This record gives sequence, structure tokens and C-alpha cells, in this order.
Amino acid sequence: MSKVLAEPCPCGRPLSYAACCGQYHAGAIAPDAETLMRSRYAAYVQERADYLLVSWHPQTRPESLGFDEAPSLRTRWLGLTVHEHTQADPDHAQVRFTARYKVGGGSAVKMQEHSRFERIDGRWFYLDALP
Repeated sequence: MSKVLAEPCPCGRPLSYAACCGQYHAGAIAPDAETLMRSRYAAYVQERADYLLVSWHPQTRPESLGFDEAPSLRTRWLGLTVHEHTQADPDHAQVRFTARYKVGGGSAVKMQEHSRFERIDGRWFYLDALP
């Protein structure tokens, strides 16, 4: 098993990356919106633009995502806290969370978001963030 697969999952669940978000990055379907959101956070940590794009709702998905390689602008993700996961109906859910990060050598920042998710043909997608 590679070192990355054996490391703790960046999403904050008490599992290895392989047993947690690694399986979704490899193609497994997330069972709920919170799991998809956590796997997307882990994808940001690992700079997995491919997974972020494929898990983004087709109506709101950007054409591309890039990660800046300049060390002075590199984002370092520090942690995730999920505050609430609510499901309005079988195909619509919301997740409220806080993600902590640093850009370059700057101060830590807290990003709070209330995200909406939609399930299409059995697969969850990130739709957007509520204002």
C-alpha cells in the first residue's frame, strides 16, 4: 500500500485515506452529500482537479480548475469541520462546514460555506454555495 493510501484521510474522519475518500477519488459513488463534500475537501488538499470537476453539478461546473504552482500562492489546507448535513428529499441536500487553510506563508483563514448538493441518476454532485 502506498504511503498516501495509508495516511489519515484529510477529510477528518478517523479512517485511512484508502478506506475513506480514496475510494471515491478512484470512482466509487459517495453514498450521501456529506461524504461527497468531505471527498471534495480531500481532493482540494491533494489538488485533484479531475475529481473536483467530475463531482461538480453539470449546470454550475467550471470548464477547468487549476492549482497555482508558485510556492508563495500555494494553498495549504489545515482542517475541516462539518457542522450540519440536512437532506430535504432523496435527491437534494445541504452541508454546512468550515474549512481552514493558509495561502503561502500567510495567516490561517476560515472559510465557512453552506453548500447545496443534488443527486442525479444515483450520484451526488456539488451544486453551489448559498449566499
